[in-house]
Amino acid sequence: MAILASCLYHLPHFLPKTSRRRSIGALPIRSRLEAHDNMEFSQTSSSQSELQSSDVWQLFTEAQQNILYLNKQRMVAVEELNKAKEEIQTLHQRIENLEAGKHEYTGGDKSSILWEVLLRIDSMVLTGLIDGGDASDLRRLVMDSKVSFPDDVVPLLQKRDAELLAELRRLSRQSKRSGFHVVHVCTEMEPVVSVGSLGSYVTGISRALQRKGNLVEVILPKYKSLDLTMVQGLQEIQSEFYSYFNGQLHGNKIWTGVVYGIGVTFLEPLYYSSLFNREMVYGYSDEFERFTYFSRASLDYLVKVGKHPDVIHIHNWETAIIGPLFWDIFINQGLSATRILLTCQDFASQCLEQPEKLALCGLDPSRLNRPDRLQDHSKAHLVNILKGGIIYSNKVIFLSSINSKGRILWSPGHGLEPTLSSHKDKLVVAPYGFDQTMWDPSRDELLPENFSVSDMKGKGICKSSLQQHVGLSEDASSILGKNVRFINKYDEALSHLIFGGSEIILCHTYEDPVLQVPLKAIRYGAAPILVTSIERRFRHFVEHDFGSTQFFKYISAFSNMSLMQAVDEIRNMPSEWSRKIEEAMLEDFTWDAECYNVHISAYESLKNL
Repeated sequence: MAILASCLYHLPHFLPKTSRRRSIGALPIRSRLEAHDNMEFSQTSSSQSELQSSDVWQLFTEAQQNILYLNKQRMVAVEELNKAKEEIQTLHQRIENLEAGKHEYTGGDKSSILWEVLLRIDSMVLTGLIDGGDASDLRRLVMDSKVSFPDDVVPLLQKRDAELLAELRRLSRQSKRSGFHVVHVCTEMEPVVSVGSLGSYVTGISRALQRKGNLVEVILPKYKSLDLTMVQGLQEIQSEFYSYFNGQLHGNKIWTGVVYGIGVTFLEPLYYSSLFNREMVYGYSDEFERFTYFSRASLDYLVKVGKHPDVIHIHNWETAIIGPLFWDIFINQGLSATRILLTCQDFASQCLEQPEKLALCGLDPSRLNRPDRLQDHSKAHLVNILKGGIIYSNKVIFLSSINSKGRILWSPGHGLEPTLSSHKDKLVVAPYGFDQTMWDPSRDELLPENFSVSDMKGKGICKSSLQQHVGLSEDASSILGKNVRFINKYDEALSHLIFGGSEIILCHTYEDPVLQVPLKAIRYGAAPILVTSIERRFRHFVEHDFGSTQFFKYISAFSNMSLMQAVDEIRNMPSEWSRKIEEAMLEDFTWDAECYNVHISAYESLKNL
């Protein structure tokens, strides 16, 4: 309306000169012609009126056109303004993202930043910017730099490889590296891909090792089913590398990223893309081909990028073939100072195959199909891949929280007794651990009240909250139908509350690498009591058993008890029970404790070989 009013107000200024003269001269003409008859005057007035009406209509039409034009211009201006606002909003968002990224780097953990740089060095090798020797020197520089390394390099992570390379070469401050460089070649890593206990073990021990000054990285197949939401800085290296399989070299894509501060490399076959482009991780008839391809490609990759780790850490039969591959083919390809460590979680899964299939990855079947090498003890016409991994590894760690070295060596059933007996000096036992960052009652954000050994009041609050949550009365003390609740779905918050509010947790086994119920129960001040007495047969010789873990020696105090015995002790000897629980809470069964110590001792022994 403001535009319309303005146009109408200025209408006289648009009048043509001829129209103006007619309007001005109308009064004098009418004065001189007063004597004329009314008809003539009427005709004259009518003519003038029509002329004026015609001019006004024309001016009104022109005004309308001006209004439409100005309105159109206004709409264009509004559109441009909105567009400008959107661009400003986008710019602000980008600035906020950049600031957030800057804050993350400057305030985040240094291991993630370090791995960003190391993975960029890998990319430089694959793209031909540097060779393997230069890469090795640069990695040593990065790993040895201690003071202000992140502050110097973080701004360059957004730059091109050439600029980052120039800055790395400029850095001169170096110090002697005391930790180990460990490369895990495995098929699982939590949370990216985790089917059983292997994924949590690889992530748990890797984080524990790196927290204490070691450099750890992981190589995984790029499965179709990967969960990449927790992978920081995931990127595809814009260059293929080739690995050997079935008589030819085949291209692979390389993806890199950081998971919980651990550098991760994903190998994606091109020609053999169907090997890992499947819905499941395991469960196919060509498992040997799948994981043998991956194992050989992992070693080819390490050689290609010029890495010289102290330890190549392999896992179960799926990557056990790396043992013979390393010593028969790769030892003379710049890896002479590297050693092989095999972790086994289960001796039952061994992978028996036709000997000729070993040639797929470049091994000589006639050389390896012998009783003292890969030939299976029971089925001499087949080769045993796990057996080969044990024989060709420098050290073997068997993961178990309750089995001792003695029981592992002399327990029948898995068919590897002769091999283990011959290589018993390289076998050690390590217990499982759990993640202390997620399971700690003194810092657990999912509990209504935190507690610790020095202040147990929060334990009672958690108990009341648990009773209220599941609808139990506070004085419920008997195991009757009305005092039992069944929960048929997993709830993370409720899981923490159950551990925090319970005094006893019933366990089917103390060997629980997936759910880790006994370990979490001890940390949260709940006694882990076995449902059955199957595992109590070990209690009579725990103290004298060769190679028992500290966990099992300690847990024997609870393994002696039945549920009713535990309840009786809570009622009749509350002080003794509280002392026992508080002592248990002080024990450290995380990845950083006994499990870490066993691994470091194993790495140290490899270093001295």
